[in-house]
Amino acid sequence: MPLSFLGKTLSGRFTIPSGIVTTAPSIIQRVFRDIPQIGVITTKSIGLEPRLGYREPVYSQFAPGCFVNAVGLTNPGAQSSLESLGKLQVPDDRFLLVSIFGGSVEEFVTVAKILAPVADGFELNLSCPHASGYGMAMGQDPKIVAQIVSAVKQAVPQPVIPKLTPNVTDITEIGQAALAAGADGLCAINTVGPGYTESHDMPVLSNGVGGMSGKGVLPTALKCIRELRQITDKPIIGCGGLSSAADMRAAEHAGATIIGVGSALSGLDTEDLGSYFESLEQDLEHHGNHAEARVRYDLDMSFRPVTVVANEPVCDDITVVTCAEKINIQAGEYVFVWIPGVGEKPFSCLTDDPLRLAVINVGLFTDACYKLQPGDTIYVRGPYGRPVLPPEGAEIICVAGGTGLAAVYQIARDFGSEAQPVHIFAGARSGDRLYFIDECDAVATVTTATDDGSSGFHGRVTDALEAHLQSLTPEALARIWFYNCGPEPMIRAAEAVQTRYCPTNQIFSAIDYTTKCGVGICGACASPDGRRICIDGPFISSEPDLLSESGQPERQ
Repeated sequence: MPLSFLGKTLSGRFTIPSGIVTTAPSIIQRVFRDIPQIGVITTKSIGLEPRLGYREPVYSQFAPGCFVNAVGLTNPGAQSSLESLGKLQVPDDRFLLVSIFGGSVEEFVTVAKILAPVADGFELNLSCPHASGYGMAMGQDPKIVAQIVSAVKQAVPQPVIPKLTPNVTDITEIGQAALAAGADGLCAINTVGPGYTESHDMPVLSNGVGGMSGKGVLPTALKCIRELRQITDKPIIGCGGLSSAADMRAAEHAGATIIGVGSALSGLDTEDLGSYFESLEQDLEHHGNHAEARVRYDLDMSFRPVTVVANEPVCDDITVVTCAEKINIQAGEYVFVWIPGVGEKPFSCLTDDPLRLAVINVGLFTDACYKLQPGDTIYVRGPYGRPVLPPEGAEIICVAGGTGLAAVYQIARDFGSEAQPVHIFAGARSGDRLYFIDECDAVATVTTATDDGSSGFHGRVTDALEAHLQSLTPEALARIWFYNCGPEPMIRAAEAVQTRYCPTNQIFSAIDYTTKCGVGICGACASPDGRRICIDGPFISSEPDLLSESGQPERQ
């Protein structure tokens, strides 16, 4: 339903709050294209300089539909954001609300001036509860709020909307200060807290505490929206715990102009995301309440302990960690491994019974994995991702480099047969970096390739692959299903070879993108076409719009 908002007529009444899902330009562009119900696109909060934010875990679940997060205002900085946001093609009926933060009035102004060429309006993050010196630290003081709003208003021509914290005695005092300083609207609420979660007697979030969101904060959000509506007739973006059409109606009744949906999107892949917002709009138009059935209240982010029984180095920076326990995981899925006090990272499972992980030592967390000793306890959550499901009769070829072998071994074991074995192409710089080859030989046809010729084919694994594909008939090529896993340069080279012989809908790749939350919320793992690898993959089709009909199972 068209809606007038700060000078634009919008395609829909919804937004996704800052820091959730629409955190990367590629995701934003996909939402522009596919989800017209989201009329206001809110970016991730952007500061003057790049910030790495906090180490994972950054997102924790404390009850169904209830979460705590501490991402730490991760962002690439204002100048880099200007370049990336400037490449967006913003439809006339969408509003790009650029969220910004700063440690001082001057920083807010500087960031706003830099990003003014790409913004339809600015959201001022005056409410983040877990980043020291930012957000809530400023947003609880009406004088500081007024100073920031006034200064940004004078600096840029775009509308300015401060995002207010609920963590105050009287939110209307803050709202009045912002409005008196010239705010064009208000956004409420940001997360509540900070709050704390623990697992196995240890804090989950690397920051220790974080902002609480989800169903549990809904009463607070409705109260704040209602109180703010009593002091202004300007637009209010209402968010906080909204998941059902009944919640949306309550928010609109309280006074919300635009409805923000955030934590309810946890666990929804790209296809589900569009269906959810379409269902919400239909519910609101026809007085239904069906959309909430799509919310993943069954999402499980709990950790379970596993015991290390072996840690066997392959070479100076690769090791295979074996645990005592079995894990229930399907081919193509992955898990997160948590070492309290160090962090967590995603891993494909080399084997499921027992749980076995391949680790390349590339940083703080993997170095800690490399040093694990028999008897040590680590913690696992998951599985996550979409299992692979090749069609009946497919001739499967897997191409793996680095720890990518861990993602394809189970594919070969589960979908190959003696009559029709999977063909694994495994590449490495040298023979001493190849691992688990004997086990792969037992379930698949294996071709190894090394850059230095010390094992197998002398050259790149993609050269070995091309030599094989050249030998196949057109009929054989038509039956091939490719699964690639490894670093992006290798995968792009493999795809370049494969597309010379087969259509793109026969090619699936799992690229080593950064994956933080595992449930599709933070957007850190955005692919160039706007899919989120953690939830749409890890194996995604080279043909972006064929997810449900080209070998990946549709969710029931």
